[in-house]
Amino acid sequence: MRKGIRFQELLPFALYFIVYLLWFQWLEERHVRSYQIIHVFVDDYIPFCEVFVIPYFLWFLYVPAAVLSAAFLDRNEYIRCALFLCTGMTVFLLISTLFPNIQHLRPAAMPRDNVFTRLVLFLQRVDTPTNLWPSIHVYNSIGAHIALSRCHPGKKRLRAASLLLCISIILATMFLKQHSVFDVATAFILAGAMYRVLYRHDLPLLSRRRSLRRRVRA
Repeated sequence: MRKGIRFQELLPFALYFIVYLLWFQWLEERHVRSYQIIHVFVDDYIPFCEVFVIPYFLWFLYVPAAVLSAAFLDRNEYIRCALFLCTGMTVFLLISTLFPNIQHLRPAAMPRDNVFTRLVLFLQRVDTPTNLWPSIHVYNSIGAHIALSRCHPGKKRLRAASLLLCISIILATMFLKQHSVFDVATAFILAGAMYRVLYRHDLPLLSRRRSLRRRVRA
């Protein structure tokens, strides 16, 4: 029996993603008179390390790969993953809209000149140091790893590779000075709360689907 979703069932997530991008672009470009500065003392002890730009950019492949994997392997896992990601991104957008925030962690000048620092400079040109918490890079990485792990329970190497990449991305947000430890911590808190809601309990939506399938079989 086919466990994945139909192609058209990806449309709601795709439409949400378009709304998210438009909203985020507005946040990045809007004029704000004052920002809340995000900083905790631990940030000052984390060195800048440009090599982490590689896992940081891999995030843009990692999360879509996890979503598509869930979509074509297990409908229920796709629904959970989509709800996990969309809820977190919506919370992020609302916080950024209502509580404009900024960080001043980025180095004034690159300590070295190499391919990695050039990539970091490119990243800084296209991504402002505003709209930070909870870190969507961190939150969505956690969601992606959960989805991949649940869709591939028997593939230990894949799950280990996913965990390694997830951890590398999380570290990258801090070592590239893209995020404060505060942003990372709040992403973990939100992810933990959403995991309990979506994965520790049977969702009414999924229960109704299973009930309908049983009736059809009967």
